[in-house]
Amino acid sequence: MPTVIARILAGARELPFGGPLGALLDLAARHLPQRLTRPAEQRPGARHSVAFTIAVIALSAKMAKADGTVTRDEVAAFRDVFQVPPGEEEHVRMVFDIARRSTAGFDSYARQVGRMFAADPSVLEDLLGGLFHIALADGRLCAAEDSYLREVAQHFGFDGRAYRRLRQIYAGAHVGDGEDPFEVLGVEPDASPEEIRTAYRRLVRDNHPDALIARGLPPECVALATMRVARINAAHDRLMKPRIADAQEAHPA
Repeated sequence: MPTVIARILAGARELPFGGPLGALLDLAARHLPQRLTRPAEQRPGARHSVAFTIAVIALSAKMAKADGTVTRDEVAAFRDVFQVPPGEEEHVRMVFDIARRSTAGFDSYARQVGRMFAADPSVLEDLLGGLFHIALADGRLCAAEDSYLREVAQHFGFDGRAYRRLRQIYAGAHVGDGEDPFEVLGVEPDASPEEIRTAYRRLVRDNHPDALIARGLPPECVALATMRVARINAAHDRLMKPRIADAQEAHPA
């Protein structure tokens, strides 16, 4: 599997992008050692794999504090999600810094990514998941990061409710109101058991890792989707167990 740096080089050399992401790929490739060059991925979805990688870097770099540099915690969080072999950490940090200093605004990156994956919103959810993971590298989601991610989500085409659901899935344990299973499933507090089951089945179907693998999406999508489905399962169990218990009490065998 090509590494992060190999994907960036392949994307700059052999895969057509254009727009702000293409410009960032070209700029990054000019600063990376030529010995790291690898041939472009030939499998289906190679272009999307490169786009996913550079988009997470670009958007998380823009999320960094304006007067700071990319921290080791942020690079470590990125490494949790992406393949970063020993020895490439400094190259990844370099690409982060190039993205942070680029003149393109984060909104231009977000809009381009939103258009690229408009037909596959689960990938956009995974991308937001990666950004949440990096934002939480210091163990909290600050107000500025929350506002930034909310705006990125809007450029991706997610409304306020969809953002709140994703925020609960990826950051619920780190925000003041804690995890809310209703928000995770996108249902109202007075939802019936059937409404909960319907929402749960739809979310699992749309986000199951096997479905992403079948579509040839990058391995990072699969890793993030696995975490997301685990949270969805947990929310379903939290909501359904007391309802099942109530039903059994009301109608004992």
